[in-house]
Amino acid sequence: MKRIVSVSLGSSKRDHSFETEFLGEKFLIERIGTDGDWDKTLALVRTLDGKVDAFGMGGIDLYLHVAGRRYTIKDAKKIIAEAKKTPMFDGGGLKNTLERKCVIYVQENGIVDLRGKNVLLVSAADRFGMAEAFDQVGARLTMGDLLYTVGIPIPIHNLRTLQWVAAIAGPIITRMSFDSLYPTGEQQEVIIPKYSKYYYAADILAGDFNYIRRYLPEKLDGQIVITNTTTREDMLLLKERGISKVITTTPDMGGRSFGTNVIEALIYTFMNKPVEQITEADYYEVIDKLELKPGVVDLREL
Repeated sequence: MKRIVSVSLGSSKRDHSFETEFLGEKFLIERIGTDGDWDKTLALVRTLDGKVDAFGMGGIDLYLHVAGRRYTIKDAKKIIAEAKKTPMFDGGGLKNTLERKCVIYVQENGIVDLRGKNVLLVSAADRFGMAEAFDQVGARLTMGDLLYTVGIPIPIHNLRTLQWVAAIAGPIITRMSFDSLYPTGEQQEVIIPKYSKYYYAADILAGDFNYIRRYLPEKLDGQIVITNTTTREDMLLLKERGISKVITTTPDMGGRSFGTNVIEALIYTFMNKPVEQITEADYYEVIDKLELKPGVVDLREL
């Protein structure tokens, strides 16, 4: 049995373990949160290094990919440096492939007609593939990178502006303390509604679930959420807040959807090549072999 472990800076309350089978291969897939404790995170990676088949890096990205440019998050390098034997993945490879494919799948299969819909993508810099896909299918984008990442009350409405902002701010933001940019540990449990008018105006709320949840208004009106890393408790919260449907970019595994870092680590185990040689075509090939499809949950039926 192959073992995939996501070591996450997130809350341990969201830990999950699940046994499954893909293409005749058995897997034990685990998510272990360290409650924002960096020392614990580094120690856990050191302990498991060489004892698992692949790591996921949860609660933080190693890179931000925007329009072919890559920005390295300084704090993430501390974590991956401890994985000396076992490959570690932050999910970036799937954010540009699986998540892009998810949006196209939703449109082409009539799950939701995204044309002309108002989409709030809470952070597009870490999901540029998803942003491009929404633009491709004709959605009207509002990107919250300035709103929710750095607290500047300026929405971004087109990809060219996002590229310009990323080119200027990316090298600065990625050197900042990650804890100041993104909720880790117990902070993931705190909801502080912020710039709520953009939530109310949206038909679709998309992107990182912790960001969506962090700034979620008390009551919405039938919006649809496209995200991942959701638990049953998250679904109940979203239903309570007025969300009508949740589409997860990664499939349900034992009652929850894992993050892209976990699924990327899983996919890697089917590739017989060094990490540095993996291409987007390789990801698409394995995604098709595994028949990975979005999960769709109608919250009105919960």
